[in-house]
Order: sequence, then C-alpha cells, then structure tokens
Amino acid sequence: MNRKQKTQIAMEKYQTIKHTFEPVWDKQSEVLILGTFPSVKSRENQFYYGHPQNRFWKLIAAIYGEPLPDTIDEKKELILKHHLAVWDVIDQCDIIGSSDSSIRNVIPTDLSGLLEKSSIHTVIANGAKAYELYQKYQMPKTGLKAQKLPSTSPANAAWSFGRLQEEWCRVLKGC
Repeated sequence: MNRKQKTQIAMEKYQTIKHTFEPVWDKQSEVLILGTFPSVKSRENQFYYGHPQNRFWKLIAAIYGEPLPDTIDEKKELILKHHLAVWDVIDQCDIIGSSDSSIRNVIPTDLSGLLEKSSIHTVIANGAKAYELYQKYQMPKTGLKAQKLPSTSPANAAWSFGRLQEEWCRVLKGC
C-alpha cells in the first residue's frame, strides 16, 4: 500500500463531530475544568467523562470526600456543590474515535457567556491537549491563564490514581 492509499484510508476514519451537551455550571462556579472534546462513550452517554475507565468522577469524589456519583444528576450535583464547572475547549472538530492526537479543524467553544455569568476565576485543563488547545484558542479571548493538570483519561496510565489525586487536590483545594 502506498502513502496516498494510507492517507485515503486514514481520511475515511475522520468524522466531523459537534459537541452536543451543555456545560455544567451555575453562578457560584469558581473553577472551570476543561477537557478537550467528549470521547465516544461520553458522546453516547451525552455527558462528561463517560468512559468507565476515566478517573475523573472517582477523583473529584475522593478529593471532596463525597460518594462516587453514578447518575448524571449526581455528577452535576457534585460539581455544583463544590463550585466547579465542567466543559470542553472544543465545540466541533474532525476526530478519529476518541483520539485527542487526531483532533483537527477545531472550532472552539464560546466561553464568554459562562465566564460573564459565573464567578469563575480559575481554569484547569484536564491534560496536555486541553491545555494546548485552551492556550491557542481560548486564553487570548478570556485573558485567564489555565493550569495544566495530568489527564484523568485511561490513556494516561503513567499517572497512578494516588499521584493524580495529589496533584489535582493541590490545585483544587490546596492539599
């Protein structure tokens, strides 16, 4: 198979996908946690961090000493109770499956309304790609610097749950 054929096959795997669910926030939200773009599982579930191996919900529950949320309503309640907000940097992109490294043709989310109507003063990027995309597309508009934290994705196997919890807790609660 030549290079042109390989490129053609790779091109066929890309899909243009638009983000289809709302951010979680309210007027009391102070910290905005941004992912890149919903995974295939999250798109199926129509909610954030839907892959069963993603450690996000377990991590947030552990940091705040809360029970692990199961339903979407319980997850929203956990986020809002602790004055957090959750969204993604990307509104639409071309992507292969759930692969952040495949993301291209980015249309960023419009954070302005959320920032104007909330108490957000801190932005956290859940992983290097979310940070990179925030810096490129969002920071020039928002003026808020983001803090890059290690990804909660199961693909980030280099970080144990304990290390993740330590690092995230340090930023979220000053642990």
